[in-house]
Amino acid sequence: MTKRAKLSRIPTQTQQWPGTTADLQPQPDHGESTWTPRGRLDGKRVLITGGDSGIGRAVATISALEGAVVTITCLPEEAGDAKATKKAIKQAGGTCHVIKADLRTAKANQRVVDRAVEKMGGLDVLVANAAFQMTHTQLADFPDGQIERTYSTNVFSPFWLVKAAEKHLAPGDSVIFTTSVQAYSPSEPLLDYASTKAALTNLAVNLAAELGPKGIRVNAVAPGPIWTPLIPATMQPEKISGFGSDTPLGRAGHPVEVAAAYVFLASEEASYISGTVLGVTGGKPVF
Repeated sequence: MTKRAKLSRIPTQTQQWPGTTADLQPQPDHGESTWTPRGRLDGKRVLITGGDSGIGRAVATISALEGAVVTITCLPEEAGDAKATKKAIKQAGGTCHVIKADLRTAKANQRVVDRAVEKMGGLDVLVANAAFQMTHTQLADFPDGQIERTYSTNVFSPFWLVKAAEKHLAPGDSVIFTTSVQAYSPSEPLLDYASTKAALTNLAVNLAAELGPKGIRVNAVAPGPIWTPLIPATMQPEKISGFGSDTPLGRAGHPVEVAAAYVFLASEEASYISGTVLGVTGGKPVF
């Protein structure tokens, strides 16, 4: 693996939601030129929701480099980043399909799974990564409707995705959720978001018990502070400067640094791992 520049102190910056990769300073590493492939996902067909930028883009990129065919979803507002992700994967010799979708209904999730299976000829790995967050300094500032949006994106969509995907999954296949260190150490400005990640952790454990007898593994990855467009697009500007410096490692992580956990969990190396949460937090506790 090529040595990447570590993220030092991040300067103050803001973006309009949902944010875009091109405007991030410094630019995050998604693995296109720094990841060394080992063929760990050869022949796998991987569906990644929220794959246009950030962690999702890195998971899509290194999964493709590891030999998988990938399909990503994005909101219509994120089509520009999705196009850039697809282009980067193609330039690296991989295959990436894009599906535009708002995942806040059961019907939308069913359609995404159906289209992904059609495009790839099947499904082996499901990564439920799409998420919504917006910070507010006090409870009274949370607008009506936000908690419904946060839960429908972060919890209901993963449930509906697995329900739709189950019939396509076989022994040895896997489901991976993106939870968060917020499930264990919640921040008040992320009140609703943090609670969804706790719920998602519980869902992962329960689904591992439900699908385990079928040979399907279910796990979750809990990122800490990772530098993605979601950060300047949803957090207070004063919180951006020095983002991640409160971790034991003293910095935020690049998307590729957390994406490596997804590749591991999807690979045969993790064939006896199910019902667990793998923290990639820069040293913050996940328990």
